[in-house]
Order: sequence, then C-alpha cells, then structure tokens
Amino acid sequence: MDSINLANTVFVLLCTASVFLMTPGLAIFYGGLSQQKNMLNIMFQNFICLGVISVIWALVGFSLAFGDDHFGIIGSLTSFAFLNNVTSNPNPLYSASVPFILIFGYQMMFAVITPALMTGAFADRLRMGAFLKLISLWLLLIYVPVAHWVWGGGFLQKLGVVDFAGGLTIHTTAGISALVIAVYLGKRIKIDNTPVNLPLTAIGTGLLWFGWFGFNAGGAYSPDKLAAQAFMNTTLAASVGMLTWLTWQRLTTGAINFSGLMVGSVAGLATITPAAGYVEAPSAMLIGLIGATCCYWAKNIQEHYEIDDALEVWRAHGVGGIVGSILVGFFANSAVDGITAGMSLIAKQTFAVVLIAFYSWLVTKLILKLIDRKKDIRADRVHEEQGLDSSELDEIAYHIKK
Repeated sequence: MDSINLANTVFVLLCTASVFLMTPGLAIFYGGLSQQKNMLNIMFQNFICLGVISVIWALVGFSLAFGDDHFGIIGSLTSFAFLNNVTSNPNPLYSASVPFILIFGYQMMFAVITPALMTGAFADRLRMGAFLKLISLWLLLIYVPVAHWVWGGGFLQKLGVVDFAGGLTIHTTAGISALVIAVYLGKRIKIDNTPVNLPLTAIGTGLLWFGWFGFNAGGAYSPDKLAAQAFMNTTLAASVGMLTWLTWQRLTTGAINFSGLMVGSVAGLATITPAAGYVEAPSAMLIGLIGATCCYWAKNIQEHYEIDDALEVWRAHGVGGIVGSILVGFFANSAVDGITAGMSLIAKQTFAVVLIAFYSWLVTKLILKLIDRKKDIRADRVHEEQGLDSSELDEIAYHIKK
C-alpha cells in the first residue's frame, strides 16, 4: 500500500465520479430531446445500464477486456473474473500508484455509458426486454473485444493504434451499432422530433461537458501536464464544435437554434476524445472544427438513405469518433505524449477505424437477428402510438391537469 500516491488516487477518484455522472447526464440530454410519451422510457434505458453493465463488467467483462492476452483477440477469464485479483493494491501494468480496484471502476464507467449512447438512435421503438438482451450481448461481443484490441494489450495496440479516451472503443462502436439498429427497426410510425423539454437537455449537455473532463483527462491517471493538456483540449474542441455547427446551420437554413448549439458541442467533444492526450491546443481547436463540420454534413447521408436515427447518435458520436480517430494521425505531437503524426500513424488509425466499424456493423446485425427470432423486438403499432412510457413502464413523465 505504500506505493499508492494519494494525489493520483484522488484525481482518478474524481475522474471516475465525473464519468459516472455522464450517464445520468446522457439520460437527461436524451430525455429532453425525446417525445413526451417516451421520455421516461429512454431515460430508463440509460439508467438501467448502470445496473446491467456494471454487474457484467465485474463478473467477466473487465477480465475479458484487460486480462492476460490471448492471440491479440481477447483477455483471459482467469485474470480478473468475479473481481479475482482486483484489489486495493496497485497493479503496475495499469498504474503503479493508484489502487487497481479504482482502475477497474474508472474503466467500468466507460463500459456503462457506451451502450447507453446508442439509445437515442432507436428512441420510441425498441421494447425494454429486447433492449436488455441487446446491451448485454453487445457489451460482451463488441465492446469487450474492441476494448481489448485497443487498450488491453490486443493486436491493434501492438500494431501502434492509439485511442486516448474512446474514439474507437466507444464512439465508433456505439455510433455504427446505433446506425445498424435504427436501420433494422425501420422508421417510427410517426416521426416527431419536437423536443419535449430543451431546458432539460441543456442541463444534460452541461453534465456531459463537465463529465467529459474526467472522461478525457482521467486517462493520464495523474494530475500532471498530460491531464492538463487533455482537459483543456476537451473544452476548446467542444467550444469550436459548437460555433462551427451554428455557423453551418445559419449558412444552410438561415437560422440557428438552441438544440443545434448543444448537438454541436457534443460533436466537438466526441471528435476530440481519441486525440485529447496526443495533440496541442491549436490542433484540438482544428479537430473540433473539422469534426463538427463532418458531423453536420453527415445529415446528407442519413437523409439520402432515409434512416430514422431519432436523436442523431450516428451523426454526432459515430462520425465524430471516426473522424477524430483518423485526425490523430494528422495532428499528434510527440511533445504531448510521445505519439508522432505521419503517414504511418494515419494508415494505422484508418485501418483500425475500418476494421472496428465493420466488426461493429456485422456483429450488431447478428445480435439483432438472434434476439428478434420471434419478430417482437419492436413495440407493436398500438403501443408505439400510445407511447412506451405507459406501455413498457406504466408511468408517464408529466401529470398535467387541464
């Protein structure tokens, strides 16, 4: 226990708590953007991830993602399953100065929010039972293997692929899978994208932005200059992303709105995530600009194929994570964390993006076919028109007396 550094431990504790806060923040963000009759349902889907994913992560997920490597593909169940060998003593493979149980917890918060990100894409349509099966299988078959490939000593990490805080592991996987699920389920019976409560979404945006500091800076595992760089890169990219989105909105529609401001900032946050600890501040601002631009114009692809991604998950998170992961190859500065930009890194990052996107697409389709064998994954027409709050949860968000 003498090797534990109190400053480092407190820092990771705070970062873990802030990443935890992002999941309730996401619930509030999505809840405010949803239809009133489905508001509780999507918030429930986000909150239930805190229970389901945390338990799976403790039992087998963490061990398969970060346990001893098997052929570069997956970790070992004998390493940390059922929290075996996960103690308050440091594990020098991950941090020689922070309790290993805290490293487990920090990574658990990443695992929790990743499937929660997808919920906005299939809002108003997916039955709760199907959702619980989906996130359980998705965590084990997509998130866990990819986390091992990129962060747990797998073949992509050995190849030299980098991902500071989750552009590949989190945003690419969740964004691509969200798109696949939205396509599989088809359009809503009645598409209504009128937000029920934008002030609530604003609170969610603030919580997400705040939590993102721990999301990105926490990867340093120490309150040092790397953490400071990642911290400031995070907010600068978000700020530029916000302004870029509003600029494109004004140029293309002649107006701006509050929801665009919030989505633009999230696009900037998603794009800087893989690069936060590898670039300097001016590059982070450029990444926010490029990322938000790509995310904004991705609407043309979505509209062309008539994909009903209700709350723009693929557009903000998927495209943002993909673009940011590739931009690491263009902007990484060795003075920040020893990673140097160049054609070699661009090629490696691009290969990882294509591979992970294809893997997420393929396995998500297989999961959907598995859990939809009775063709009951989607709510029936009556319940969809009634709203999933009352049909799935027997509750409603607002009791308004006329």
